[in-house]
Amino acid sequence: MRKGVKAGVIGGVCVTLLGGAGYGLYNVASALSGGGTGDAAPARTGPPSSSEVKEATEAFFAAWQKGDAPRAASYTNFPDGARQVLAAYSGDAHIGKVRITPGPATGDTVPFTVRATVSYGGRSRPLSYRSTLTVVRGETSHRALVDWQPSVVHPRLRKGDTLTTGASAAPEIEAVDRDGKVLTRGRYPSLGPVLDELRKRYGDKTGGRPGVELAIRHQGAADGGQAADTPLLTLAKGRPGKLPTTLSASTQAAAEKAVEKYPDSSVVAVKPSTGEILAIANNRVDGFDAALLGERAPGSTMKIISAATLIDNGLTTANGPAPCPPSAVWQSQTFQNLKGLAPNEHATLADSFARSCNTAFVKFADEVKVDSLTREAEERFGLGRNNWQVGVPTFDGRVPASGGPDTAANLIGQGQVQMSPLNMASVTATAKTGTFRQPLLVPLKLDGREPARARGLPPGTAAQLRALLNRTARSGTAAGVMAGLGGDVGAKTGSAEVDGEARSDSWFTGYRGDVAAAAMVQDGGHGIDAAGPIVASVLRNAG
Repeated sequence: MRKGVKAGVIGGVCVTLLGGAGYGLYNVASALSGGGTGDAAPARTGPPSSSEVKEATEAFFAAWQKGDAPRAASYTNFPDGARQVLAAYSGDAHIGKVRITPGPATGDTVPFTVRATVSYGGRSRPLSYRSTLTVVRGETSHRALVDWQPSVVHPRLRKGDTLTTGASAAPEIEAVDRDGKVLTRGRYPSLGPVLDELRKRYGDKTGGRPGVELAIRHQGAADGGQAADTPLLTLAKGRPGKLPTTLSASTQAAAEKAVEKYPDSSVVAVKPSTGEILAIANNRVDGFDAALLGERAPGSTMKIISAATLIDNGLTTANGPAPCPPSAVWQSQTFQNLKGLAPNEHATLADSFARSCNTAFVKFADEVKVDSLTREAEERFGLGRNNWQVGVPTFDGRVPASGGPDTAANLIGQGQVQMSPLNMASVTATAKTGTFRQPLLVPLKLDGREPARARGLPPGTAAQLRALLNRTARSGTAAGVMAGLGGDVGAKTGSAEVDGEARSDSWFTGYRGDVAAAAMVQDGGHGIDAAGPIVASVLRNAG
């Protein structure tokens, strides 16, 4: 945005309404609602009544429409935070002529439509959107108050965001896929955050010219800097510059469709022979790009790296022993297998991998060194060094050399191991080819980036991993999901328990030909329940 535009940070500081200026605001509200100076009525308790909900929302909307931020904020339960946002709404964002139309209330929740005008530099554009609010009873005032959330003012606002109108922070871009097809957030909704980041990083490198827009400016960013602005409305178009990407429009469309069926789902597809990212898709209400930035325990998909560790350290081979007992104890912690998995004391690594036997891998915790898994992840798979140069911010995996029970837990993708779908898609691509190729979204030559490098896998290890993954896809835990997919295929299922959550995260990763994909669905259950169908659909329909 242009210099000199101030940003009102959306906060969430709770202040009491029974002291100082809050007391005055309380008296004003009391007088408006007919309160007198006689004997105090008993404090109301319980949920607000329908009449209280109506009165509170009407008062809030009336003050908001007038641009009276302090008064509107006084009808919320967090007036300080509300006042800053509402002041920025009419100030920095230059939004006026506000008209709010409430819809029928459902209990204490009221939907509403906002119609307004954004005016800046002699230009004006209409603005229209829908939002909702909830009315609660104040903890100390006992009044019916709007439960303050930044999303009340605009549904895409989050804590710490600001609204501002002015010259855009970066020129617009016209991102195109590997075949020159234009990629827009309208056609590929989950690419929105990615396109914003690409614009921020490459807008001034593609020959574009800034426009004038209303945008959300975010407080933080994944890479430690300022997150890319989210444009809401264009008042004056700039000239977009063309930005080439590695994405495939057809694969992206398949990924978008695949995640639609599962809330809180994310998937990434890459090209193993080059490392090029073909698709990035998320289906999340919070708008977070978990596909690239998620940090979650990957469950048994981690056994790809663990199996490579065992093979490379000479502890076993694909056809070597890896017994699968009913339980395994490591440093006083007992590990179990998934319910229904029969033990097999004569199992090979291929058997235990295909059946996803946890105890078989835990049993090797006695033989691996504390840092064996960490070194394998870093040196062979390029993970955990925070040096990927993808073209947008990414989380590059975390496999710490943690001792104690976590030495065993890390081997099965629990403990302190953290991954994103991008990380696991890259792991699968490395297993498929034997070579680590850092994932790419934007060609390196555009800005002279140096990619991350790793040794990759010995040919024998890569061949064994492909055999393990192929068996899992054909006759192991992934067989049902991968059924019908011909050609050269491989897969691994995973489910990861998360503290405080009733169901495990669903993980699945696989490849078919020269496409590898990995998906994660938070609270999705087993790998075949949610993430598996997503990956299979992407592999089946990848262009």
